[in-house]
Amino acid sequence: MSKFSIILPVYNGGTLVKECVQSILNQTLSGFNLVVLDNHSNDGTLQWIESLKDSRIIIYPSEEKLSMEQNWARAISIPKNEYITLIGHDDILCADYLEEMNCLIAQHPNASLYQTHFNYIDGSGNFIRPCMPMDETQYGHEFLACQMARTMDSMGTGYMMRSKHFDELGGMQADYPNLIFADYQLWVQLCLISYKATSHKFCFSYRIHNSISKLTNGEHYQQAFEKYIYFIASILKNEKVKLVVEKYGHDFLMYFCESLSHRILKTPSSARKINVARFIEKCEALAAMIIPGQKFEPLRKFRINIARKLDANEAGRRAFQFIKN
Repeated sequence: MSKFSIILPVYNGGTLVKECVQSILNQTLSGFNLVVLDNHSNDGTLQWIESLKDSRIIIYPSEEKLSMEQNWARAISIPKNEYITLIGHDDILCADYLEEMNCLIAQHPNASLYQTHFNYIDGSGNFIRPCMPMDETQYGHEFLACQMARTMDSMGTGYMMRSKHFDELGGMQADYPNLIFADYQLWVQLCLISYKATSHKFCFSYRIHNSISKLTNGEHYQQAFEKYIYFIASILKNEKVKLVVEKYGHDFLMYFCESLSHRILKTPSSARKINVARFIEKCEALAAMIIPGQKFEPLRKFRINIARKLDANEAGRRAFQFIKN
């Protein structure tokens, strides 16, 4: 009987989805199926997958083009095996990924989230760097601490979880723009059920594209960031989480206030509803919500202040965008 479901949401996967699918079908462990959520692809992706005629592949085509968020959200409504993992169509599993996951589950039967170490690769599949090392076990507050302190790499691919937990938590939240931070929320929620178990073996590759920062604008990022902070506020009743946020929340907020101020500045005015000054005010309000009593003064940081000043006039915005592009 199948124990695992590998869920692959895809839209126009091109040549990269072929490498991804082959890496899945080449698993050394049997007892899995590949569930493809095809989002009305028109580049031959669906036809190529169908041509494989592999009984392990189950395809759920969409009748019309969905948003990326809507397509990933379909994972909650389909039949799944006991354990599931989601994978981006351009990422690659090592042949022993499922075998290692099976061993990890046997070693940590009470864990609620599983992962292995991984490598970053570029658009051509060349090695960039390994992920930062992770502890074998992490509880929810420890996972959040590493995320807030930026001492851990965390992506959407490579995590294994029980289907029942995924469904109970609502799956991948479709109301996160471009699913930015949606995976972080899900991973924290799963870790809070029990803990995350991580193998020291490197069992998958996550692909980084040079164009990713240009494709995702500041409007989407700031909306997703704000939603994620509200999620963090909702779990502060957990005393261990509260202590983590008190310790790392200031620097976490300041980091994203700076980076997203610059991303908003880089985004054309026609593609956003918020300016840098307003976003900084939002960050101050978010700080008052999750780290009340702590001094949070983003305008004292040069790069945040200069972003606000440049964004205040058209000439400043154009000069910045010209330099960055």
